Amino acid sequence: MNIKFTRKQPNSHYLEVENGARKFEFKLALLSDLHWDNPDCDRDLLKKHLDYCKNNDIKVLLNGDTFCLMQGKYDPRSNKSKIRPEHNKANYLDAVVETAAEWFKPYADIILLIGYGNHETSIIKRQETDVIQRFVTLLNHIAKPIIPIEAGGYGGALSIGLGHSKNNKRTYNIHYFHGSGGGGVVTRGSINITRMLAMVDGYDCVTMGHVHESKEEVIIKNYYNNHSKTIKQREVLGVITGTYKDEYHEGQKGWHVERGAPPKPLGGRILTLNYNRPADGLIDIIAYTNKFPV
Repeated sequence: MNIKFTRKQPNSHYLEVENGARKFEFKLALLSDLHWDNPDCDRDLLKKHLDYCKNNDIKVLLNGDTFCLMQGKYDPRSNKSKIRPEHNKANYLDAVVETAAEWFKPYADIILLIGYGNHETSIIKRQETDVIQRFVTLLNHIAKPIIPIEAGGYGGALSIGLGHSKNNKRTYNIHYFHGSGGGGVVTRGSINITRMLAMVDGYDCVTMGHVHESKEEVIIKNYYNNHSKTIKQREVLGVITGTYKDEYHEGQKGWHVERGAPPKPLGGRILTLNYNRPADGLIDIIAYTNKFPV
């Protein structure tokens, strides 16, 4: 399988996947809200999922809030009980970036794109430093991945061109957006997907994080095909990815518990694209997501 990754705009990337077979499967892990530097991050689970991706050659998209970053000197949210010992230093942000680069180094070859979340953009606003760009630059430097890791945006496009030859390709378009708002215990992020679909067009999948839920919704869009002058339908996946930060625990106390928030699903989702090009037919891609099997 030949893979080429190209940056088209600061938040628009194209992944070209060429496989000689007329029928093959491509997988992309959709992860968000790792909050890797927070003591509540379930690093054992995260490692298990990243190891699964590495062992099965699954590429990874990190859709914001890779870091928590709330324990800085001038951050009103800071709480020293929520800082790991290795980060409790005068150069707090540097320590997070440097230790993260070492921890993620074994997975540099599978990570394609790292987007921003509200925790990272808050640091740009409060501390005037871009932790995501620093992390990407350092990880590329020490790991030297086959395909250099890219920093994306808070939202953006990832197009995946699948084909068995250069002249036989079909593009699957993903709109990633970290998320906004607080979510809800009833809708669990479904309204966020509906709002996004009213704002963007031309995508086969919309994926979001932020609200720490985990689900897939299949939305059918009615559209007019200007080329054939016919009315058709197409499927759009609405995907919300969970977190790796367990804030609820046993529900004893803490900000998450005291505001009445429920336990949240841990882990990301895997997007599977089944490519099929019959000898006498048109290219077809069947897409769906699942939770990690481990």
